[in-house]
Amino acid sequence: MQVLLIEDDERIAGPLAEGLGQYGFTVERVRTGAAALAAAEPEMVLLDLGLPDMDGIDVCRMLRQRSEVPIIMITARGEEPHAVAAPVGAADGVRHVGPLGIDRRTRQVHLAGQPVALAPKEFDLLAHLARDPGAVCSRQQIMDQVWDPHFFGPTRTLDVHVAALRRKLGDPAWIETIRRVGFRLRVPDASAPAPGVAPGPGQADR
Repeated sequence: MQVLLIEDDERIAGPLAEGLGQYGFTVERVRTGAAALAAAEPEMVLLDLGLPDMDGIDVCRMLRQRSEVPIIMITARGEEPHAVAAPVGAADGVRHVGPLGIDRRTRQVHLAGQPVALAPKEFDLLAHLARDPGAVCSRQQIMDQVWDPHFFGPTRTLDVHVAALRRKLGDPAWIETIRRVGFRLRVPDASAPAPGVAPGPGQADR
C-alpha cells in the first residue's frame, strides 16, 4: 500500500515511516502542505495537523475535494495523545490544551467542560495559537494567518481580540504577551472553570 506521510517533525516521521515499512507499506514522506498537494495520489494519507506552511485541516480539506483516499490525522503537540487518528468526518478532531478544547470542525470551544462563546475572529485567533501551544507567534504572523497578508488596518485590532479572549477564558495567563514579539498560548498554573466562560452552545458577539 502506498502511504503519503505529511509530517515536518523528523522525530515523529522517521520512526513512523520505519514502522510502516516493516509492515510492508511503501511510504512517501513530505514536510509541507504544498508538497503533499503536489504528490502523486496515494492509497492512504497520514497528516500532521500542524505544518510549517499550511494548516493541516486545510490540507485535509483540499485532499478530500479531489479524492476519497483515507486520511488519518496525527499530532504530537500540546497535551494531546501521541496520535489522534480518524478518517475525515469520523472522530471529533478536538485539540486539547490542558482543560481547553478547540473543535475546528464545529468551531466550538469548551473550557473545563463548559462552552465558551467566541466571535468568529476570536475563534480563529485562538485556534491559530493552539496549533503549537507554548510556541511564540509573532504579531505579523498572526495578522497574516488570521486576518490577511494584505491587511493594512491598525494591528491594534489584534490586541483588542487578545483582550477579549483573555476575558472570555477567565484568566489572562492563557495568552502570554512576549514583548516586542507576539503572543503564545499556555495553560495557567492553576486552571479552573473560568468566570468569563459564557454558557450556552454556539457563538456570540457576531
